[in-house]
Amino acid sequence: MRTSQSRRTAQALAASTAALTLLAACAGAGGSGSSDDGDSINVLMVNNPQMTQLQELTAEHFTSETGIDVNFTVLPENEVRDTISRDFANQSGQYDVATISNYETPIFSRNEWLHSLDEYVEADADYDVDDVLEPINLSLTGEDGQLYAQPFYGESSFLMYRTDLFEEHGLTMPERPTWTEVADLAAQVEEAEPEMAGICLRGLPGWGEVIAPLTTVVNTFGGTWFDADWQAGLTSPEFVEATEFYVNLVREHGESGAAQAGYAECLNNMVQGNAAMWYDATAGAGSLEADDSPVAGSIGYVPAPVEQTDSSGWLYTWAWGIQRASGNADAAWEFISWASGSEYEELVGETFGWENVPAGKRSSTYDDPRYQEAAAAFYEVTRDAIAEADPINPGVQERPAPGVQFVTIPEFADLGTRVSQEISSAIAGQQSVADALENAQRMAEDVAEEYRNR
Repeated sequence: MRTSQSRRTAQALAASTAALTLLAACAGAGGSGSSDDGDSINVLMVNNPQMTQLQELTAEHFTSETGIDVNFTVLPENEVRDTISRDFANQSGQYDVATISNYETPIFSRNEWLHSLDEYVEADADYDVDDVLEPINLSLTGEDGQLYAQPFYGESSFLMYRTDLFEEHGLTMPERPTWTEVADLAAQVEEAEPEMAGICLRGLPGWGEVIAPLTTVVNTFGGTWFDADWQAGLTSPEFVEATEFYVNLVREHGESGAAQAGYAECLNNMVQGNAAMWYDATAGAGSLEADDSPVAGSIGYVPAPVEQTDSSGWLYTWAWGIQRASGNADAAWEFISWASGSEYEELVGETFGWENVPAGKRSSTYDDPRYQEAAAAFYEVTRDAIAEADPINPGVQERPAPGVQFVTIPEFADLGTRVSQEISSAIAGQQSVADALENAQRMAEDVAEEYRNR
């Protein structure tokens, strides 16, 4: 059971999202598309490496035990978000379970598109919901205080760097670097290693791609998308300074083709030894330290760089939510409880190595000596980054809605995507940062005006 304090904190968090509006007209709790015989469920999920591992393990270790067939649809991040939003908004019931994040969960639950999980987590003695890290569970809680999703993995963000190269060239990474220090180190590495990018940063359009790391930089430089009075701030001096810093850093010392590089491309750059640093999701560390990784054992991990704030890492989770229109909620919960449970983590550890466990969600993972040994290079930094992430006050001023690397309003998915296209264009050298942000400000003002008028 969750504590009353957790529920009160959840309700306080939810109260700050009370301005959320509908993404689409709610079609009700009915619907069709998935079978309702309980023998199969349809699961829509993002194509991240840990998800594909899950797909490999499901038939042998879940279906064989439960008799429930799982039909997976696996799509890239931007595409999966669009598909989930359409299917859940229409309540078509085509998918019983989908990977949703802590961005979608408060919005979807308010619109009654999700099946509450409280009845399941409280009745399932084998599923230890109290073991789930509180910041993660709170981010998956609706304004009514109920849980609407459970995490597959959680993450914050941090800086990864090549310790061997830094040692070779006499460079020192601060324990808690500033972005100014990181930019200086990127230039020094690139001078010493001309064929290598000093740093890899996302430039690919998408509110979950370039906008995610950029917004953490904006926060710590003192900027914000919207202030507490719903005034758009994309042309404020702080937002401009942060964006110019980010764009210049990736243009001058970043990877080639940066305007089309996202998480997957930067991960590949680090694994292949094409970049000396990478600022991104803590979840990337498992792949860097995998047995078949050429750079395993030569990567260091430090907290997300800062400027004006004490911390700047984001808070994110890919989690499992049940569509309210599903006729297979019981079977869907069986799948979720397996895929989010500690036994699944043990299965991954034994099958793929403990560094590949979908972590960032359970306290017991960080207490497990097997995980501590395999993830010695990064587990403490990851755990601390998740604990330090503050979705209510991630910057230096009050905000009208929670979120570290996003703003938890329905309009942000579209706004962030359109703004990301402007930013990517600036990274590609097709326009100036000033022009990009002038265009972005007009888009943000339209959203802000709607909220001011409510």
